Amino acid sequence: MPRSFTEREKENIRRSLREACKQNWTQYGYKKTSVDDLCSQVGISKGAFYLFFESKEALFCDVLCSVQEQICNAASKMMEEHQDKYGVAKALKFIYREYDKNNFLYDAASTDFTILINKLSEEQAKKIQESNYMSQQLFLSQPHLKFKVDVDLAMSIIYSLIMNIKNKDILPRNHMETFDFMIDHLIDSLYESQEGQKCKRVKAKVSLWHLQRQSKAVVKQFKTNS
Repeated sequence: MPRSFTEREKENIRRSLREACKQNWTQYGYKKTSVDDLCSQVGISKGAFYLFFESKEALFCDVLCSVQEQICNAASKMMEEHQDKYGVAKALKFIYREYDKNNFLYDAASTDFTILINKLSEEQAKKIQESNYMSQQLFLSQPHLKFKVDVDLAMSIIYSLIMNIKNKDILPRNHMETFDFMIDHLIDSLYESQEGQKCKRVKAKVSLWHLQRQSKAVVKQFKTNS
């Protein structure tokens, strides 16, 4: 029977299990990572493992969702601190580097990831879907930013740029340097600058002012003719 733990011990063990899972998932994949290995690394018995997670899949689901949430929160904070297209560029570069550290974030098409997905409960699968949706909405929920192009096209470009990490080992140049270059040169084509948005607002106000003057002139002429 697994021994009892204090609340502080539980918190530390849970954190250690998540970290061990993340490291093993990145290095060996889901299938080759066993509960026994994780317990050995953390220093608990296999029986104690189930005090923290109901299954191996529950731990992997928890790790995937928590990593995505941490990345989204950090990227969102960057865009909040720099409310322009350059804040988006900074956030994208951060996300790319986090993906590079955690290859399970972009390896969804692999056999290993498919095996995991097929073993998830309906609730766990739904949790991952909600986490993925949160990630997709990150660049759509910034009221101070406006796309220059169609939203679906912009999101497809952003997704394609990040997923290019799959080709990092065959590129002749450092893949991070390549990604940064593409972001720096494409960001102007994707987002309007604050100056551009201000210019559009000014033009709209001027147009409205002219329209109001014309309307007043028409009304005045109508009254004169009457």
